[in-house]
Amino acid sequence: MGIIEITKLTKKFQINGKTVVALDDVNLSIEKGEIFGIIGMSGAGKSTLVRTINYLERPTEGDVSVYGVALSELGDRELRKMRSKIGMIFQGFNLLEQRNVLGNVCFPMELAGVKRRDARKKALDLLKLVKLEDKEAAYPSQLSGGQKQRVAIARALATNPSILLCDEATSALDPQTTSAILKLLKEINKQLNITIVIITHQMSVVTEICDKVAIIDDGKVVEQGEVERIFEAPKSDAAKELLAGKGNGFVPVKQLKASNTIRIVFKENSAYEPVLANVILKLGKPINILKADTKNINDKAVGEMLLGLPEDEKARGEIIEYLKNAGLSVTEE
Repeated sequence: MGIIEITKLTKKFQINGKTVVALDDVNLSIEKGEIFGIIGMSGAGKSTLVRTINYLERPTEGDVSVYGVALSELGDRELRKMRSKIGMIFQGFNLLEQRNVLGNVCFPMELAGVKRRDARKKALDLLKLVKLEDKEAAYPSQLSGGQKQRVAIARALATNPSILLCDEATSALDPQTTSAILKLLKEINKQLNITIVIITHQMSVVTEICDKVAIIDDGKVVEQGEVERIFEAPKSDAAKELLAGKGNGFVPVKQLKASNTIRIVFKENSAYEPVLANVILKLGKPINILKADTKNINDKAVGEMLLGLPEDEKARGEIIEYLKNAGLSVTEE
């Protein structure tokens, strides 16, 4: 059993007299120590889902269990105690503008009744962890976006949570700052063995940091599993759309002017030869490169290509067989 178990979870809202289903029969299991990504386009239901994990949103049906305890069975006092074990950071940082950096990190410990001296010592240790020990006296208005998010991370860790929820935590940051924050989260995951759940609409975030991912579309989990496996062979349209990185959806094959399209994935240990050049030379068949890209998946360079193959069925079969024998992952689009 995972540290977080989401079972048959459905969430409905009443809006202008109509019932809107934000989440529909969601089932997920998140293991201790994982970095788990939940990804979907805007409006897919992912932010509602993360808010049900700590019962900021109570599900209409189904339940969430944390540490084997069903949250639906907890009273308000017990639920507050459980939430202290679940840290949360947001896209908007949510820092207290009237408090300096040290005061922001101390704040949740003050609410928990921690002595001032102990809270200050803990806060200074956390600021060192997030590499902001020289900013303890600064105020949020004096910080960059990346620095604000580091303060928010330190504050979320102040109550010693074993779970950290990140709701679009890098969406407001530039790519370089995003990469630095993701690196920090990965270090925290390893050093403190904290389970991290990341909500995002950016596949680049998932491929850079997550062990597993669930893809949510229109309130339903349409695909889930190890990031590398889903990257190699996406099955759902939503996964293909997110991998393509296009806001207007996955590009249909006919728009690429190729009636026979395959997707191949190169790994660091799968092919060191010029595979496409060799297959063209050996078989004498034309191959059209429709798209090529390289991504970092858990610190591994993984390349992908979308290829248009000849109309001849026998020639296509020979090409696919050659590519598979070369150690590539091959899927037909």
